[in-house]
Amino acid sequence: MPTDDFDSLAARADLCRLLAACFYEPGPEFAEEKLFESMADAASRIDVALAAQARRLGDAFAAEDPQELLVDYTRLFLGPIDALAQPYGSVWLEDRKSLLQDSTLAVIALYEAGGFEVADDFRDLPDHIAAELEFLYLLLFRRAEALRSGDPQAMSRYSELQRRFLEEHLGRWARAIAAAIQDGAQTDFYRDLAALTNSFVSSEADAAGVR
Repeated sequence: MPTDDFDSLAARADLCRLLAACFYEPGPEFAEEKLFESMADAASRIDVALAAQARRLGDAFAAEDPQELLVDYTRLFLGPIDALAQPYGSVWLEDRKSLLQDSTLAVIALYEAGGFEVADDFRDLPDHIAAELEFLYLLLFRRAEALRSGDPQAMSRYSELQRRFLEEHLGRWARAIAAAIQDGAQTDFYRDLAALTNSFVSSEADAAGVR
């Protein structure tokens, strides 16, 4: 289980931010920006098992044909008709399996409470898995900053927001989408991304006392 010292929180924030990037359309910038080297470095500061998963993910990206990755990304997350692993929380949390439900509005309220604004150039729904991982990154980052500055009130506030977010939102559907990705993916990259995402979110939920 991860600890709450500054170095651990900072590494967990870094890994979360990089995981979020992997849920955008794959392209050469992943390699150009050394995304997977940074991910492996962050994971190695947290847990040896996470580090091994991060290295596998980087190796899988390097081994895959870029066009095959793009095709798999489209099948899993975009469609063209029915995406195999819809990347929206409302699909997994609402009985009607549709978008923009009560859970979407609830996660927006948590974003606002945490001071998180979805970027203007983000052209997707606010409960997309990339947005939710970026919010989790922000909470971890702000907890690290509060710890470094000696602000126990801010530390408590962001810890409680993280607990609520994992208990009510991402922690409730990360396992389900990971299973859907692993079942539907035709590339090792997306199977490995699903496994690492599930491991990381589960670890954060355990640390927050969320079952």
